[in-house]
Amino acid sequence: MAAQHPTDPRNERIAESLLASAVGGPAGSRRRARFHTLRVAAVRPLTDAAAEVTFTIPEQLRGEYDYLAGQHVGLRTTLDGQEVRRSYSLCRAVDAGGGGDGPQTISIAIKRDLGGRFSTWALSELKAGDEIDVMSPQGSFTSALGDLAGAHVAGIAAGSGITPLMALAASVLARSETSRFTLVYTNRSTTDVMFLEELADLKDRYPARLALHHVLSREQRAAPLLSGRIDEERLRRILDVLVLPETVDEWFLCGPFELVQLCRDTLADIGVAPDHIRYELFTTGEGGRVEAPSGRPIEVKADEPVHRIEVTLDGQSATVESPVAAHESILNAALRVRPDAPFACAGGVCGTCRARLLEGSVSMTENYALEPDELERGYILTCQSHPTTDRVVVDYDV
Repeated sequence: MAAQHPTDPRNERIAESLLASAVGGPAGSRRRARFHTLRVAAVRPLTDAAAEVTFTIPEQLRGEYDYLAGQHVGLRTTLDGQEVRRSYSLCRAVDAGGGGDGPQTISIAIKRDLGGRFSTWALSELKAGDEIDVMSPQGSFTSALGDLAGAHVAGIAAGSGITPLMALAASVLARSETSRFTLVYTNRSTTDVMFLEELADLKDRYPARLALHHVLSREQRAAPLLSGRIDEERLRRILDVLVLPETVDEWFLCGPFELVQLCRDTLADIGVAPDHIRYELFTTGEGGRVEAPSGRPIEVKADEPVHRIEVTLDGQSATVESPVAAHESILNAALRVRPDAPFACAGGVCGTCRARLLEGSVSMTENYALEPDELERGYILTCQSHPTTDRVVVDYDV
């Protein structure tokens, strides 16, 4: 999962200040995401291929799991002796998990991916009472609108892309009596619609302020505009008739790469400024791409040319040698000396492994998580970054 946010630095400061208020400290002292073992409170089927999983937050950890609507958590388990991690968006509005000193529960939605080891295991084996490692919330797929009075927010989602938009829509509508939310949600058929009842309940709660449009690609609807796959022609008609871009203050796009890119290109073509658009990817479009192994063993031979990689994490520095011929990522090397180095997808999508490059240079294979302003400030995705100089220094704490 990759969260992309506007390039305007003011938006980042707003998001950081909002998160800081949630965790009770200045933005600069924000905690780094960490794994904690949580107990599964409930597993509730959403469709034949998806379920909502709710975790109980122990009292002593509630402050660690404060979150903003649109953020995500990482899950970690061991399958067939191999550690597997995946990221999932939080699907409930912030106040739905409890209150007081922090949420009492958090909920995510897991949809079975074709051939996906983790999702297949989770949907068939995970049950109430089980325990699993869950990373504290993170991500910047969050609203930058400090004042929502009279604001119009629009979201376009496909499939499991509804997960963060569920939380965002509920949060936007609850925070102001005059805010509006328009949601376009596309699926193959009605049976594939996640949170169907919850969306209907939200519409009943805010009938005048929530515009909800289900687009079904393989099922006929009464309105021809809402029947069929969303291509450029259909998207432009939806925007012209149902959403009215000139009235929208902030956009959220979430789903597969092809749809998100189509929406971004189309919105840009009709004049929507990039700093009004936020997007998150659940897939990157690289279907044949193999996820990089985590911490694979590397043997350094005598007199072999190496890169020296220095990593700072939680105030402690460690150095590891990486053979030039191995062409391994910063993350893979770092995991040999710091097994607690943060990562989730290892595919350049979620942004969990972000660090700042202080010395040296790297080449980054993929980047679906960092904005241009972050790149200018020296941030890299360590799972996708490979050293190109003899010495490289990165800092996860900055």
